[in-house]
Amino acid sequence: MKFATIRSQGAVSYGAVTDAGVTALSQYFPQWATLKDVIAAQGLPALSAAIVGVAVSHPNGSFSYEMPVANGEKIICVGVNFPDRNAEYKDGSQAPSSMSLFPRFARGFVGHGEALVRPPESHQLDYEGEIAVVIGKQGRRISQADAYDHIAAITLCNEGTIRDWVRHAKFNVTQGKNWDNTGAMGPWLVPFTDAAQLDDVQLTTHVNGELRQEDRTSRMMFSIRRQIEYISTFTTLMPGDIIVTGTPTGAGARFDPPIYLKPGDVVEVAAEGIGTLRNTIEDEA
Repeated sequence: MKFATIRSQGAVSYGAVTDAGVTALSQYFPQWATLKDVIAAQGLPALSAAIVGVAVSHPNGSFSYEMPVANGEKIICVGVNFPDRNAEYKDGSQAPSSMSLFPRFARGFVGHGEALVRPPESHQLDYEGEIAVVIGKQGRRISQADAYDHIAAITLCNEGTIRDWVRHAKFNVTQGKNWDNTGAMGPWLVPFTDAAQLDDVQLTTHVNGELRQEDRTSRMMFSIRRQIEYISTFTTLMPGDIIVTGTPTGAGARFDPPIYLKPGDVVEVAAEGIGTLRNTIEDEA
């Protein structure tokens, strides 16, 4: 089962995704205005039950995808989390003993099928394909053994980055990671029910059909269990929070010369068991 937030004729709703389109479910659950509310109430099983026998309300082509959960309290991204990523920086540093983290704001993301926007201030728009986990249960100081119990769903992220703005300061990357509409998340949420959905999953990124990134979650330097444990040590994880778990080697900045995204490019981030997040690129109007 897959659940998405969609926009149709100016109205935003959520529903279940099928091959033929989306079956809107918002009207059956007025107590849950958004998928974040569904997650906070642990209501994904209720959505699954509600779709039985209900026809598609929004055929393919009649709607656009929104970021699945845009109103959570926080989005925390994990940087440099695959074995070859540290070496990509060519700075002679050893692999870190603790994970690198930075925040992203929901305004920086568009939905599946929408265009990432290259701003006039910089043409160094880059891609980073990642798996994102959506927290379903509040927790602080969560153990690795209990970490997966706090995940409600998984989705995909293209954690688009303005590379030169990442390097504006010595100790942070926030400004390069948070340009409006430079990243994407979606297309949908897949309920998380089994450790196999995360423990050893292939993750790829293609640009214009060319494979640029490929790795498996089992090779992460900091596992998703460890991410939840570490992050929840200093901040309470809340339902609807999103952890973007890290990207493999192969982003455009790491080519010689760099290959940044340009208008007309197509970026596809895919992972086993989740699907494909596809976006084009356009210049800011």
